[in-house]
Amino acid sequence: MGFLSGLRTAFSRQRAPGLNQDDPDLAVVAACFDDAEAASAALTRSSDFRPTDQAVLRHHLSLPADRVDEAAAIVAQDGYALREVLPHDGAVVTVYALRVRVVDALECSRERSRMASLAARLGGRALGWDVLQSR
Repeated sequence: MGFLSGLRTAFSRQRAPGLNQDDPDLAVVAACFDDAEAASAALTRSSDFRPTDQAVLRHHLSLPADRVDEAAAIVAQDGYALREVLPHDGAVVTVYALRVRVVDALECSRERSRMASLAARLGGRALGWDVLQSR
């Protein structure tokens, strides 16, 4: 495989034409809410996860209400959309950060670390992640 062909393949793996992160037909196929569990173990544990198909990597975050707009701007730089999950109780908001990708263990691990760092910098915390794919 030549350099350009490899680059094209890598780029097409990251883009997700056609899959919509808000599609109601998506279902959770893998999840991890234990910081001690490796992403590879969580993905391997799932019998429904299809590693070559496009998926939505969804991070569950708890953030201070006054920092949600800042978080949305930061994650948007990397192609994530931020969705409020529960109406906030004044101080804390539960949100999802969603991005469409072909998901693998390295991606999950790297992004879990990035989301945990972001949440901590903003005074919140990363609760876990899950992967959604079409049924």
